[in-house]
Amino acid sequence: MTLVNEVRGTMHFLQQENSRLSEENNYLQSEVVRLRLILRNLGSLQEIATHINARTDVMQLLDRILQASLESIGAEDGSLLLQDPETNELVFVVVRGAVREQLTGHRIPPGEGIAGYVAETRQPIIIANAQLDQRFSPRVDLAFNFKTRSVLASPIIHGSDLKGVIQVLNKRNRQEFNDTDMMILNLVAQLAGDAIARAELFSEEA
Repeated sequence: MTLVNEVRGTMHFLQQENSRLSEENNYLQSEVVRLRLILRNLGSLQEIATHINARTDVMQLLDRILQASLESIGAEDGSLLLQDPETNELVFVVVRGAVREQLTGHRIPPGEGIAGYVAETRQPIIIANAQLDQRFSPRVDLAFNFKTRSVLASPIIHGSDLKGVIQVLNKRNRQEFNDTDMMILNLVAQLAGDAIARAELFSEEA
């Protein structure tokens, strides 16, 4: 190999390394921005949740909690469902996304779909392809002309009591939900559980 070819080979390698490092740097910068957003959202929600009183609009707070989840995780749609203690049905009380108005107030029978599965098992779950998962129920999609691609869901629990389920759907840019996303949603679910329990306490005292 001549010196000229060696120089060309070295230059090509360095150009590739420069391109790779540039891509990694861009990714790391975007992750830093994302983590700052997550910390800001969680800090704000925690501050709100700890100052709930009898005048707090709980539904408005839960809406903020769901919106913070979507922003932090980067999902297109989401919903927060509360369990009806009399029927054990899950009720869509807060919805964000394309079918917000139609879906709010809709009820899911106990154990139906991914939300029902999460409520029964009390375990968070990631579904990469909902249409191929046997736990997924297409009933809501068909009723409201919606397409669920992927799902991340977490139970809302306070103490030993199941309060409901929070789920985010269809991550942006068709990416898959990951363990970091699950960690974030689990934290948000804890905040939601605390907020609901505090609101119930004030309601009982009123």
